[in-house]
Amino acid sequence: MIVLGIESSCDETGVALYDTGRGLLGHAVHTQVTMHEAYGGVVPELASRDHIRRLIPLLERVLVEAGVGKADIDGIAYTAGPGLAGALLVGASFAAALAQALDIPALPVHHLEGHLLSPLLAVDAPSFPFVALLVSGGHTQLMRVAGVGAYELLGESVDDAAGEAFDKTAKLLGLGYPGGPQLAELAGSGGPSALRLPRPMLRSGDFQFSFSGLKTAVLTQVHGRNLAAQERANLAWEFQEAVTEVLAVKSVMAVRHCNLDRLVVAGGVGANRRLRQRLDADAAAAGIRVHYPEVALCTDNGAMIAYCGAQRLLAGQHGSADGAFGVRPRWPLQESGLLL
Repeated sequence: MIVLGIESSCDETGVALYDTGRGLLGHAVHTQVTMHEAYGGVVPELASRDHIRRLIPLLERVLVEAGVGKADIDGIAYTAGPGLAGALLVGASFAAALAQALDIPALPVHHLEGHLLSPLLAVDAPSFPFVALLVSGGHTQLMRVAGVGAYELLGESVDDAAGEAFDKTAKLLGLGYPGGPQLAELAGSGGPSALRLPRPMLRSGDFQFSFSGLKTAVLTQVHGRNLAAQERANLAWEFQEAVTEVLAVKSVMAVRHCNLDRLVVAGGVGANRRLRQRLDADAAAAGIRVHYPEVALCTDNGAMIAYCGAQRLLAGQHGSADGAFGVRPRWPLQESGLLL
């Protein structure tokens, strides 16, 4: 069964083809970073218009790469939420119209479930059950994953997620868009100093996260001061150390709590090199194996949506071929029916 995946929740347009027998046949992503950089963040209307321009060329590119035709597609999976309303509508309407034309099912997919399952596309894919650390944009969550569709929420951020804290702190340090990667790059030229930022909720005894106070601590350091270049780099380094330490410690604690030996990391922040170093070291010391998606599949992409849709269709979930579709810009995982 060949499934086409469509991702358009924010500022990346992703298209992919996944075959349940042969694996990922091809995928392509167009990022809008250059377009939004001038505005210091994503402009929803511009994002939606760009998705419209990119979808058909990306689809044609992936079809050629995979060596299949539209008639070979058995189903279409599309991101239905959460995300920007206009951007979601572009992908959803495109998927629904194509599905109706081909008389195949179109299946809505929760964006976070796509990220959650993306490590299963890796060569060294984890087996169930495992604990997943989901660090994607506005979400930081720990979950016990027993199988596709069987997720138990262990804890999550009570305010700013890790990705949000990275982006907001980057702005405080005068960095451009996208903030997270630029802050990580600046941290690479920094190091330990007299400055020590808090590690929020590190010893709370649960699996909740809180990064809003950490961002405020950075604001206190920069307010009314003209930091030298090395001071800015050291502050970025200390911020990254604080975030990655909290994420690593709580992730290992969650795996132990569930009496498992596998940790899966998914989402854009999962591409952060320092986070991977810290997780690898802490997990190895605890006898835990860590699995990551391919770096190219950490950010938003159609491959994770195609894979997720394929697993849903294999499990007997039915999509719609009558052109009907809907989107959920605000779609908490707790309301998706995916959490146990």
